[in-house]
Amino acid sequence: MLPGLIQMLTLPWFPESPRYLLIDRGDREACFRALERLRDGGNPDLEIQEILEEQQKYSDLGSAVSAKTPWSLFKDPDLRAQLRTVMVASSAMMLCGNDSIYFYASYIFLQADVPADKIQYATIGTGASELTASILSNLLIERVGRRCLLVGGYTLMSCWSIVFTIALTLQKQGVEGMPYLSMACVFAYILSFGLGPAGVTGILPAEIFDQSARPAAYMVAGSLMWLSLFLVGMIFPFIVKSLGSLCLLPFLAVCLLSAVFLGLTVPETKGKSLAEITEEFDKKNKRKIRAKGLDEPTEEFNMQEEVTSFSSLPEGLDLED
Repeated sequence: MLPGLIQMLTLPWFPESPRYLLIDRGDREACFRALERLRDGGNPDLEIQEILEEQQKYSDLGSAVSAKTPWSLFKDPDLRAQLRTVMVASSAMMLCGNDSIYFYASYIFLQADVPADKIQYATIGTGASELTASILSNLLIERVGRRCLLVGGYTLMSCWSIVFTIALTLQKQGVEGMPYLSMACVFAYILSFGLGPAGVTGILPAEIFDQSARPAAYMVAGSLMWLSLFLVGMIFPFIVKSLGSLCLLPFLAVCLLSAVFLGLTVPETKGKSLAEITEEFDKKNKRKIRAKGLDEPTEEFNMQEEVTSFSSLPEGLDLED
């Protein structure tokens, strides 16, 4: 209750979203003040320029910013690549098994034959691992990049799953020291999760969707996270009971598939504007269209569409404005 109460009492003093202030409300001064607070007095001119470019897109279309619903987001063919990426990343974040290891850490340690009087210290170590990963993720995300941390995190988790499975198998054969190797694998697994997927997945919707689609994207991502967490929480005890020392193999499959899929679909967003990121996703969408044998719009059609859009502008409107 206490953390929730502290957050509720402090939220009124938080700055409003700069993009919301400028794009939705058109308040440039408030946007500038919010960015100054968020950047600790730094010069926010470059960020304001990027937000203005996004605002100009809606001005060019002659429409105000209207938030998409989740259903309209699913129906928009121009956003399918982004939506698919967010859905996979959000689902994989929970289906990878990190929270199961967290919630059932003592159960896993018992399966690993860790002495009962040492399980409490091993469980505390899992929290220390995630705290360490959170600090490292904050230090590395702007240097290494989002894509590298995301794909690298799932790749490391796959490796530790294999080592953990081997350790449990050798442990059944009576090899000494394997329970402690299993403990080390659990810590490394959680550390890899916090370093990559946990630190990057939450910011993906904000970086690859524009202002109109961002709220719906967060709704879809959040819903999939909770549904996936519920699913894993319900079936994990049965996985342990049926697979025993091979209980991490389903999560290994999730991590491997996630690393491959996200490595092929997620562009690096570090240091790129929303327009540049959208352009990369548009290229992926166009490749999908060509693969299905659909004709792309011709130059003549585009010119006709452009003429039609200009002819529909109100009289007396200054195009330079």
